[in-house]
Amino acid sequence: MEFAAPLVLANDWVRLEPLTAAHAAGLRAAASGLDHAWYTSVPTSDAAVDADIVMREGLHAAGGMNPWVVVRESDGEVVGETTFCNIDQENRRVEIGHTWLGLSAQRSAVNTAAKRLLLAHAFETCDAVAVELRTHWHNRQSRAAIERLGAKLDGVLRSHRIMPDGSLRDTVVYSILAHEWPAVRRGLDERLIRA
Repeated sequence: MEFAAPLVLANDWVRLEPLTAAHAAGLRAAASGLDHAWYTSVPTSDAAVDADIVMREGLHAAGGMNPWVVVRESDGEVVGETTFCNIDQENRRVEIGHTWLGLSAQRSAVNTAAKRLLLAHAFETCDAVAVELRTHWHNRQSRAAIERLGAKLDGVLRSHRIMPDGSLRDTVVYSILAHEWPAVRRGLDERLIRA
């Protein structure tokens, strides 16, 4: 299966639904109270949510991204977004990124459960060779979360991006390889059992 194929992924904690304009109200509610951090892009206004959906749908149409909304199964609330991005179908590589979660989903099982779904889909359905995760050097919360997944540090892309404020972003690159997936899966499953 191709990384860009739209489909619903679900487990006991979350449901990942292909992003559509119909999710705009839920995303607005989920983003409420979040600050637009300088190291991540969270659409915090009505116009930003609409632009974000258009951008993600455009990248999906071009084959470079597969965007989902994150729905918490316990209450059916939209709590954020995530994607497969930087899709390299020929080399069977993909990045999990452009992820944000609303305040009510942070520090809960939601992120772990969503990553479990995405990684299983990448490795078990799409036959991925490697899955990347990237974050800003200064985003310590994200770096810690990625490391807890069991991803290995590949390196740092120095001065990788120019940020909206003109500063330069150093991007930390992690990956999980196909032969590492069984151990990572066990770790995620153990964490979800305790959730």
